[in-house]
Amino acid sequence: MAVPISWVLSQADLALRLRGGAGGVGREVDLVLTTELEDPFPWLSRGELVLTTGMRLPRSSRERAAYLRAFDDCGVAAVGFGTGLTYAEVPADLIAAADAIGIPLLEVPLPTPFAAVVKKVSARVAELQYDALLRASRAQPRMTKALLKSGARAIVRELAGSLAATVLIVDAAGTVTECHPEAPSDALLRAVRAALAADPATAASSVRTDTSGASITHQRIGVDRRSFGELVVVSPAPLSGVDQILLGHANSLLALDFAKPVRLQAAQQQLNSQALALALSAETDLAPAWAQLLPAADAHGRIRVLVAECDSAATTSDVREVVAAALHAAGNPVFLFAVDQRVSVVLPGSEGVSFARRLVLELGSARKLTRIGLSGGHRLRDLGVAAANATRAASVAERGSAPVEFDAMTGRSLLAFDATRQVLDAMADTVLTPLVEHDRSNGTDLLNALHTFLEANGQWESAAATLGVHRHTLRKRIAFVADLLACDLDNARVRAELLLAILVRRS
Repeated sequence: MAVPISWVLSQADLALRLRGGAGGVGREVDLVLTTELEDPFPWLSRGELVLTTGMRLPRSSRERAAYLRAFDDCGVAAVGFGTGLTYAEVPADLIAAADAIGIPLLEVPLPTPFAAVVKKVSARVAELQYDALLRASRAQPRMTKALLKSGARAIVRELAGSLAATVLIVDAAGTVTECHPEAPSDALLRAVRAALAADPATAASSVRTDTSGASITHQRIGVDRRSFGELVVVSPAPLSGVDQILLGHANSLLALDFAKPVRLQAAQQQLNSQALALALSAETDLAPAWAQLLPAADAHGRIRVLVAECDSAATTSDVREVVAAALHAAGNPVFLFAVDQRVSVVLPGSEGVSFARRLVLELGSARKLTRIGLSGGHRLRDLGVAAANATRAASVAERGSAPVEFDAMTGRSLLAFDATRQVLDAMADTVLTPLVEHDRSNGTDLLNALHTFLEANGQWESAAATLGVHRHTLRKRIAFVADLLACDLDNARVRAELLLAILVRRS
């Protein structure tokens, strides 16, 4: 990172004055140093702002001009001359030499310490470096999202915007397949092709300066030995280190994007081979299908099936998207099948009700239009049983409520299914009517006594204690109930049917 000399001059607190070499104020400085050496030039590189009080300044005008020219030859951005110590003012012949050479000559007044100039410029350079890193940290996620949404074109657009440069993708035949911000001119295209042709085919990257002064940076897009073309950046100046990081990130994303069709093609070929094996098998061997489903199972070879019953096609589509995203987020493969308005999903057996509950919360507005059931853990080959159980559980779940797990339905499943409930309702109306009418006409509570007796499994002491009566009183009531209903309460099946009839009546 560097700052222009014009910025240094604009800092009012430094009170620097441009005395000569006005044509070079656009030069950039990335380091400020002081020297009083007669021959400091071996220790200079490029981009320095050199500060001196002139202690070793040559005596003659010719030598002073040579002194400034040597700074310019070393790539020094500017020279700052401190006045008030060795010299009361900047020598006129030094100013004339600076104008002739074009190197900015700055007067540093006595009240301004050299250290203040060093700190000011260093702080600005650090600030620019931080801004560049921040820009890169924001650009990298944008490029990654661009890849997921729109592919190579979006990545090129993001990179061009981040670098304020022209970005192209050139294929192996030299054809520009993507470009931003606009199609390259014929002159630019010739320059790019010349830069690519000038480098050996084995070169992974290269930087060249065009005759126009533009910097042409290119990197090979490839995975292993497979090449997909070149990523080219044409910028007014060479890319900085941070810019190179962004370029490398974009290149990696492009390589992944170009390699994706190869992976998809391999996966499609695998599926095609398995489908063909099923079609050609005289005995319809399902082994290839089971092999395809194997990644759905957990480490113990067990699976669960989740079934979502949806009220509309739109809800079905929403559920499919949410389920797929949840499985991806959990690192599980997606085995999902939707038909009509039912979505069936195969989960690893280790995934339990907690996963299904999180899923319900993520459904949003679709939650109120969805019923979810979950099977217990099964072997992969028992997929059909698991799917049937999950479907039964979904059929009794409530829309928008927590998912129902089939294994947790023990003790209430008979009352949950409509077909069974209709039979129990009819039985309750037929068998219990005499008892209900007697209680209504005589103000008794025989139905409650019978219910308590049956729930206690025929245990007189516990049932009587629950009702708050003596066991002999309860015996008389149950004997009267048996006569009223004309049934044998010593028979376990009779007791079971009566209990079911009471439960369905009171549910």
